[in-house]
Amino acid sequence: MAYFNNRRNNNENMPVKIGISQGDINGIGYEVMLKCFSDSRMMDICTPILYGSSKVLSYHKKLIGANDFSFINIRYANQAEARKFNILNIIQEEVKIDVGQPTEIGGKLAALSLERACQEIMEGKIDALVTNPINKKNIQSDTFNFPGHTEYLTKKFGAEDSLMIMTCRNIHIGIMTNHLPLKDIPRVVTKDLILRKLRVMDHSLKRDFGIRMPKIAVLALNPHAGDRGLIGSEDDEIVAPAVKEAFDNGILAFGPYPSDGFFGNGSMNDFDGVMALYHDQGLIPFKLMSFTEGVNFTAGLPYVRTSPAHGTAYEIAGKNQASAQSFRNAVYLAADIIKHRKEYDELSKNPLKKAYRDSNIDEDITQELQKEQDEEVL
Repeated sequence: MAYFNNRRNNNENMPVKIGISQGDINGIGYEVMLKCFSDSRMMDICTPILYGSSKVLSYHKKLIGANDFSFINIRYANQAEARKFNILNIIQEEVKIDVGQPTEIGGKLAALSLERACQEIMEGKIDALVTNPINKKNIQSDTFNFPGHTEYLTKKFGAEDSLMIMTCRNIHIGIMTNHLPLKDIPRVVTKDLILRKLRVMDHSLKRDFGIRMPKIAVLALNPHAGDRGLIGSEDDEIVAPAVKEAFDNGILAFGPYPSDGFFGNGSMNDFDGVMALYHDQGLIPFKLMSFTEGVNFTAGLPYVRTSPAHGTAYEIAGKNQASAQSFRNAVYLAADIIKHRKEYDELSKNPLKKAYRDSNIDEDITQELQKEQDEEVL
């Protein structure tokens, strides 16, 4: 994908405004931001607006020796200056910083930053949101009672459905059940859920990633996809019928595939998207492939939200050891998705142009896909 390779400045429009929630002030969020935007070329990609604290930023600047990093303070997003790192202070007072430690104030400020950034993207003041890592425990409150960003943003933005997609280069792995305990997975994975999440992923791969005919592999719930019912019947009775129905309704879905062999033999390279049924089924292979580069994207939302695919990393916070690549890629991806959505939506408004494009799809490819699906069913 373009956002991980050679970036070029697009002079057709002013850089998009990307709001950044500060996350946990005691983690590596400020460090990776400083490292990312110390490269002035990033200002060709976007105009960054941090919902945070200039005092906290100054502390982290000194901590990692980023003395040449400059920023400006603004009160409103419309005051943001291009080619500058802008800070919209959500608090004015001094804050106690305990680098590497989860604290109550760290959780409160993470929630406050996220709330303000969400409000402003809903008001059209920023174009996309990049969220820094939070501590899922200390952020909990009466206003944030969710297991993570994905669930919070889905509710906040009023989305019918959403899907966590972990992405890096050409790898797009959807996590069907988010942060659900493993013991609850068999009960929750239903035919309806699979179909809903496949629709979200199919649409996102087309609109957000610019993939015209995405092929999606669905992973199995049980080892060896149940071995024809020997070690579980869910794959034969729930997953396979859902995949077939999705295919019959125009989604190029295949499976279910046992996840060990699927990733072990490189089958993921034959698909545009992979649907994992539970968190670790998708996250373990993903992080093995892209631990320092991956991005977390929330599909299905009315607004663009990305995030680095790592956590607060308290163990290395303040030690100048954190890699900024995942955060940088999250910024790249946010900017690219804005562009892809604009192109997709403009095409959708022009039925003749869309029909012409779709008519150029090779019928032999469609027939081959149908053959593959028939073989899976057998």
